[in-house]
Amino acid sequence: MLEQYPVSSILFLDIETVPQYASFSEVPESWKHLWEIKAGALLKNREEETVESIYERAGIYAEFGKIICISCGVVQGAPDQRKIILKSFYGDDEKKLLQSFSEMLQKFTANEQRYLCAHNGKEFDFPYICRRLLINRLPIPVILNTAGRKPWEVSHLDTMEFWKFGDFKSYTTLNLLAHSLDVPTPKDDIDGSMVAGVFYKEKNIERIVTYCQKDVVTVAQVFLRMNGEELITESNIEYR
Repeated sequence: MLEQYPVSSILFLDIETVPQYASFSEVPESWKHLWEIKAGALLKNREEETVESIYERAGIYAEFGKIICISCGVVQGAPDQRKIILKSFYGDDEKKLLQSFSEMLQKFTANEQRYLCAHNGKEFDFPYICRRLLINRLPIPVILNTAGRKPWEVSHLDTMEFWKFGDFKSYTTLNLLAHSLDVPTPKDDIDGSMVAGVFYKEKNIERIVTYCQKDVVTVAQVFLRMNGEELITESNIEYR
Protein backbone atom coordinates (compact mmCIF):
# COMPACT_ATOMS: atom_id res chain seq x y z
CA MET A 1 0.00 0.00 0.00
CA LEU A 2 2.79 2.46 0.89
CA GLU A 3 5.69 0.91 -0.99
CA GLN A 4 6.61 4.23 -2.62
CA TYR A 5 7.75 5.54 0.77
CA PRO A 6 10.85 3.62 1.97
CA VAL A 7 10.53 3.41 5.73
CA SER A 8 14.22 4.29 6.18
CA SER A 9 13.54 7.68 4.55
CA ILE A 10 10.80 8.67 7.02
CA LEU A 11 11.07 10.70 10.22
CA PHE A 12 8.15 9.75 12.46
CA LEU A 13 7.21 12.42 14.96
CA ASP A 14 4.74 13.63 17.56
CA ILE A 15 4.44 16.87 19.51
CA GLU A 16 3.07 17.80 22.92
CA THR A 17 1.66 21.27 23.52
CA VAL A 18 0.37 23.26 26.49
CA PRO A 19 -1.23 26.68 27.04
CA GLN A 20 1.35 29.45 27.25
CA TYR A 21 0.35 30.14 30.85
CA ALA A 22 -0.47 27.81 33.73
CA SER A 23 -3.89 29.38 34.27
CA PHE A 24 -6.15 32.02 32.76
CA SER A 25 -5.44 34.37 35.68
CA GLU A 26 -1.79 34.62 34.56
CA VAL A 27 -2.61 35.58 30.97
CA PRO A 28 -1.76 39.24 30.09
CA GLU A 29 -4.83 41.45 29.67
CA SER A 30 -4.41 41.94 25.92
CA TRP A 31 -4.25 38.18 25.42
CA LYS A 32 -7.18 37.60 27.76
CA HIS A 33 -9.37 39.64 25.44
CA LEU A 34 -8.22 37.67 22.42
CA TRP A 35 -8.84 34.38 24.21
CA GLU A 36 -12.33 35.53 25.20
CA ILE A 37 -13.10 36.07 21.52
CA LYS A 38 -11.73 32.64 20.62
CA ALA A 39 -13.46 30.97 23.55
CA GLY A 40 -16.77 32.54 22.57
CA ALA A 41 -16.99 30.19 19.59
CA LEU A 42 -15.87 27.22 21.68
CA LEU A 43 -18.46 27.85 24.40
CA LYS A 44 -21.50 27.49 22.16
CA ASN A 45 -23.77 24.81 23.63
CA ARG A 46 -21.38 24.41 26.59
CA GLU A 47 -23.30 26.13 29.36
CA GLU A 48 -21.27 24.39 32.06
CA GLU A 49 -18.00 25.87 30.76
CA THR A 50 -16.53 29.37 31.17
CA VAL A 51 -13.81 31.37 29.45
CA GLU A 52 -11.55 30.52 32.39
CA SER A 53 -12.32 26.81 32.59
CA ILE A 54 -11.92 26.24 28.86
CA TYR A 55 -8.46 27.85 28.88
CA GLU A 56 -6.99 24.40 29.49
CA ARG A 57 -7.74 23.75 25.80
CA ALA A 58 -5.66 26.74 24.68
CA GLY A 59 -2.66 24.51 24.06
CA ILE A 60 -4.14 23.06 20.86
CA TYR A 61 -4.10 26.50 19.22
CA ALA A 62 -0.68 27.73 18.09
CA GLU A 63 -1.56 31.37 18.87
CA PHE A 64 -2.29 30.57 22.52
CA GLY A 65 -0.16 27.50 23.13
CA LYS A 66 3.44 26.38 22.88
CA ILE A 67 5.39 23.20 22.14
CA ILE A 68 7.11 21.54 25.09
CA CYS A 69 8.19 18.31 23.38
CA ILE A 70 8.90 17.03 19.88
CA SER A 71 9.77 13.33 19.77
CA CYS A 72 11.16 11.77 16.59
CA GLY A 73 11.96 8.26 15.43
CA VAL A 74 13.79 6.73 12.48
CA VAL A 75 13.67 3.09 11.40
CA GLN A 76 16.98 1.48 10.48
CA GLY A 77 18.22 -1.95 9.41
CA ALA A 78 17.13 -4.83 7.19
CA PRO A 79 13.46 -5.94 7.45
CA ASP A 80 14.33 -8.86 9.74
CA GLN A 81 16.66 -6.78 11.95
CA ARG A 82 14.94 -3.44 12.10
CA LYS A 83 15.17 -1.09 15.02
CA ILE A 84 13.68 2.30 15.76
CA ILE A 85 15.88 5.02 17.23
CA LEU A 86 14.16 7.79 19.19
CA LYS A 87 15.26 11.29 20.08
CA SER A 88 13.30 14.06 21.80
CA PHE A 89 13.61 17.83 21.98
CA TYR A 90 11.90 19.16 25.07
CA GLY A 91 11.81 21.77 27.82
CA ASP A 92 10.30 25.10 28.80
CA ASP A 93 12.43 27.10 26.35
CA GLU A 94 10.40 26.65 23.18
CA LYS A 95 12.73 28.68 20.97
CA LYS A 96 15.74 26.59 21.93
CA LEU A 97 13.72 23.40 21.43
CA LEU A 98 12.64 24.48 17.95
CA GLN A 99 16.15 25.55 16.97
CA SER A 100 17.57 22.15 17.93
CA PHE A 101 14.77 20.35 16.09
CA SER A 102 15.30 22.47 12.96
CA GLU A 103 19.04 21.75 12.98
CA MET A 104 18.30 18.03 13.14
CA LEU A 105 15.84 18.34 10.23
CA GLN A 106 18.41 20.14 8.10
CA LYS A 107 20.86 17.27 8.60
CA PHE A 108 18.19 14.60 8.04
CA THR A 109 17.09 16.11 4.72
CA ALA A 110 20.53 17.15 3.43
CA ASN A 111 21.27 14.60 0.71
CA GLU A 112 18.20 12.58 -0.29
CA GLN A 113 14.41 12.42 -0.49
CA ARG A 114 12.95 12.40 3.02
CA TYR A 115 9.45 12.37 4.51
CA LEU A 116 7.79 13.39 7.76
CA CYS A 117 5.04 11.18 9.17
CA ALA A 118 2.65 11.79 12.07
CA HIS A 119 -0.89 10.79 12.99
CA ASN A 120 -3.13 13.73 12.03
CA GLY A 121 0.13 15.49 11.24
CA LYS A 122 -1.23 17.43 8.27
CA GLU A 123 -3.98 18.98 10.38
CA PHE A 124 -2.05 19.47 13.62
CA ASP A 125 1.64 18.65 14.13
CA PHE A 126 3.15 20.06 10.93
CA PRO A 127 1.23 23.37 10.77
CA TYR A 128 1.56 23.87 14.54
CA ILE A 129 5.34 23.56 14.34
CA CYS A 130 5.48 26.01 11.42
CA ARG A 131 3.32 28.58 13.24
CA ARG A 132 5.41 28.38 16.39
CA LEU A 133 8.59 28.75 14.34
CA LEU A 134 7.25 31.98 12.84
CA ILE A 135 6.09 33.26 16.23
CA ASN A 136 9.58 32.61 17.59
CA ARG A 137 11.08 34.39 14.54
CA LEU A 138 12.79 31.25 13.30
CA PRO A 139 13.07 30.08 9.67
CA ILE A 140 10.90 27.18 8.56
CA PRO A 141 12.96 24.18 7.34
CA VAL A 142 12.38 23.35 3.68
CA ILE A 143 10.71 19.99 4.38
CA LEU A 144 8.11 21.70 6.58
CA ASN A 145 7.43 24.69 4.35
CA THR A 146 4.49 23.94 2.02
CA ALA A 147 4.02 27.51 0.74
CA GLY A 148 3.65 27.56 -3.03
CA ARG A 149 4.08 23.81 -3.42
CA LYS A 150 1.78 21.48 -5.29
CA PRO A 151 0.30 18.62 -3.21
CA TRP A 152 2.58 16.01 -4.78
CA GLU A 153 5.63 18.12 -3.92
CA VAL A 154 4.91 18.01 -0.18
CA SER A 155 6.81 15.32 1.73
CA HIS A 156 4.28 14.97 4.55
CA LEU A 157 2.71 11.61 5.39
CA ASP A 158 -0.25 11.10 7.72
CA THR A 159 -1.38 7.73 9.06
CA MET A 160 -4.85 9.09 9.74
CA GLU A 161 -5.16 10.25 6.13
CA PHE A 162 -4.01 6.86 4.86
CA TRP A 163 -6.71 5.21 6.99
CA LYS A 164 -9.44 7.46 5.62
CA PHE A 165 -9.07 6.15 2.05
CA GLY A 166 -10.64 9.36 0.79
CA ASP A 167 -13.37 9.53 3.46
CA PHE A 168 -12.82 12.95 5.00
CA LYS A 169 -15.81 12.84 7.36
CA SER A 170 -14.22 10.76 10.09
CA TYR A 171 -11.53 11.19 12.72
CA THR A 172 -9.77 8.11 14.06
CA THR A 173 -7.51 8.33 17.10
CA LEU A 174 -4.07 6.75 17.01
CA ASN A 175 -5.04 4.40 19.83
CA LEU A 176 -8.16 3.18 18.01
CA LEU A 177 -6.27 2.73 14.73
CA ALA A 178 -3.50 0.78 16.45
CA HIS A 179 -6.00 -1.52 18.15
CA SER A 180 -7.85 -2.02 14.87
CA LEU A 181 -4.62 -3.10 13.17
CA ASP A 182 -3.50 -5.27 16.11
CA VAL A 183 -0.56 -3.01 16.85
CA PRO A 184 0.48 -3.16 20.53
CA THR A 185 -0.04 0.16 22.30
CA PRO A 186 1.72 1.22 25.48
CA LYS A 187 -0.23 1.32 28.74
CA ASP A 188 0.29 4.94 29.75
CA ASP A 189 -0.64 6.63 32.96
CA ILE A 190 -1.48 9.88 31.14
CA ASP A 191 -3.24 11.00 27.99
CA GLY A 192 -3.19 14.18 25.95
CA SER A 193 -5.73 15.96 28.16
CA MET A 194 -3.41 15.57 31.17
CA VAL A 195 -0.22 16.96 29.63
CA ALA A 196 -0.71 20.58 30.77
CA GLY A 197 -1.36 19.49 34.35
CA VAL A 198 1.70 17.25 34.39
CA PHE A 199 3.79 20.10 32.96
CA TYR A 200 2.60 23.00 35.11
CA LYS A 201 1.53 21.31 38.35
CA GLU A 202 3.79 18.29 38.58
CA LYS A 203 6.65 19.88 36.61
CA ASN A 204 7.43 16.40 35.30
CA ILE A 205 8.58 16.92 31.72
CA GLU A 206 10.25 13.48 31.62
CA ARG A 207 6.86 11.83 32.07
CA ILE A 208 5.55 13.79 29.08
CA VAL A 209 8.58 12.89 26.95
CA THR A 210 8.00 9.19 27.65
CA TYR A 211 4.36 9.53 26.62
CA CYS A 212 5.32 11.39 23.42
CA GLN A 213 7.99 8.86 22.47
CA LYS A 214 5.57 5.97 22.86
CA ASP A 215 3.19 7.66 20.42
CA VAL A 216 6.03 7.97 17.89
CA VAL A 217 6.71 4.24 18.19
CA THR A 218 3.01 3.53 17.67
CA VAL A 219 2.87 5.72 14.54
CA ALA A 220 5.88 3.90 13.09
CA GLN A 221 4.39 0.50 13.89
CA VAL A 222 1.05 1.48 12.34
CA PHE A 223 2.86 2.58 9.17
CA LEU A 224 4.68 -0.75 8.99
CA ARG A 225 1.45 -2.68 9.52
CA MET A 226 -0.31 -0.67 6.80
CA ASN A 227 2.53 -1.58 4.45
CA GLY A 228 2.28 -5.28 5.27
CA GLU A 229 5.62 -5.35 7.08
CA GLU A 230 6.71 -6.94 10.35
CA LEU A 231 6.53 -4.86 13.51
CA ILE A 232 9.62 -3.84 15.45
CA THR A 233 10.15 -5.74 18.68
CA GLU A 234 10.39 -3.97 22.03
CA SER A 235 14.05 -4.98 22.38
CA ASN A 236 14.87 -3.12 19.15
CA ILE A 237 13.58 0.26 20.33
CA GLU A 238 16.43 2.62 21.30
CA TYR A 239 15.94 5.79 23.30
CA ARG A 240 18.57 8.54 22.99
